[in-house]
Amino acid sequence: MIQTSNLGISPSQLNEDLTNQKPLLLFDLRSKDVFESSHIEGSVHAVCDVQAKEKIMPKIPKNTKIVLISEPEDFSKETANMMSSFGLDAHYLEGGFSSWKGNLSKGQTGKIILPDDLAQKLNDVFLVDVRNTDEFSEYKIPGSVNIPLDDLFNSETLQKIPKDKQIVTICPHGNRAMVASFALARAGINSHVLKDGLAGWNQVLKPVTVVNEPIKIIQVQKIGKGCLSHIVVSENKATVIDPLYPFQKYIEISKQLGFQIINVIDTHQHADHVSSARDLVKATGSKLYLSKYEGYDYDANFVGDADEISFGKSKLRVIHTPGHTPGSLSYVIDEKYVFTGDILFVESIGRPDLRDNAEEFAQDLYNTLHNKLLGLSDQTMVFPTHRGQDVESVNGAFYSTIGNSKNLQWIDLSKEEFIKKVVSITLPRPMNYRKIITINKGELELVHSDIPDLEIGPNRCAIDPN
Repeated sequence: MIQTSNLGISPSQLNEDLTNQKPLLLFDLRSKDVFESSHIEGSVHAVCDVQAKEKIMPKIPKNTKIVLISEPEDFSKETANMMSSFGLDAHYLEGGFSSWKGNLSKGQTGKIILPDDLAQKLNDVFLVDVRNTDEFSEYKIPGSVNIPLDDLFNSETLQKIPKDKQIVTICPHGNRAMVASFALARAGINSHVLKDGLAGWNQVLKPVTVVNEPIKIIQVQKIGKGCLSHIVVSENKATVIDPLYPFQKYIEISKQLGFQIINVIDTHQHADHVSSARDLVKATGSKLYLSKYEGYDYDANFVGDADEISFGKSKLRVIHTPGHTPGSLSYVIDEKYVFTGDILFVESIGRPDLRDNAEEFAQDLYNTLHNKLLGLSDQTMVFPTHRGQDVESVNGAFYSTIGNSKNLQWIDLSKEEFIKKVVSITLPRPMNYRKIITINKGELELVHSDIPDLEIGPNRCAIDPN
């Protein structure tokens, strides 16, 4: 083990390093209130606990110099020794904080921004995603810039960060982003860390009213993941289709707009997100409707082709639309609107391979599209349960029409050509999809705190024909 006697740095040496703007992280381990009353300029408050050891320390680049400060020096000396044993270039300030005679500062560092607050000001911030390039290419917040954590210790890279915008650092859970924020603070750049990272971002729900009369249709978007759910209101009685977590958002909307949720529906067993249908039903006393063609391990009202569900002055007509899953259902309301689940999207069609029967399901998909959905009126509005990352909204919402759907790629192929094309495509599957399916089916008990990690990453329920 490295000896602590080799890890001390004198106040004069630290002052010289700071004056010469040498790349280092300066962590103050004193209590937060003491730190905020006075601290070395460029330092950040840090807590050395079990969580920090498990989640933050492994993300610090091994070649980055770290200087720890405490009062007296004993705790920082002990912590530096521990961090060095993990291969980090850790040091401690000799003599503790009281030995410092250089520039001091006060106030907070390491500020956070909540995902919901970030959603309100996306156009006014500069998003720095500090994941590795391969992680960033998988999925990202639109408009974010990828600067891997290691590069933030490079002075040339720091020149690319604007000085006239609020900076927000991003990573999967906030740990690397916190280190990045520390590095930026050392360079004199104030920043905020996205709380809970991309996992938290994926839990933000945004309601957008699409139709107002005679019925109201509110699209509730999980903006970080591209999931879409819908509230349909008729005579102040509402049906929620494909509800997402956090389910409390639907109750909040119902109270704001003065309607009662009486029906909750899932179009199929989802593979990319956890359904909040059961929790929403329990909280509102509403009725749960599920496909009778798919096996569930809990009770519900099971419906199938040609069944009807009434609410207010409206009716939902059920269409069995297999192809993405064997039991997928679509719901037509007042013969003007169709909710297609993962069968028909704005930009594409549903993928048939997530249940490992691609050829059989591709045949079902073709029949569903041509013999059922595309037979609806061209003016029928199409509301899917997902959208692609590059799909542009219409007045903030994502929808299409049956007429537009007839122009989608591959729709005009013969059945044989269609099946051949669809089966030949190899696409990455949604992250954690098997576990999510078992939870949505009811085979596995849901641990609510696991939802953000289960749902992290993009939705991958559509075919990309390109």
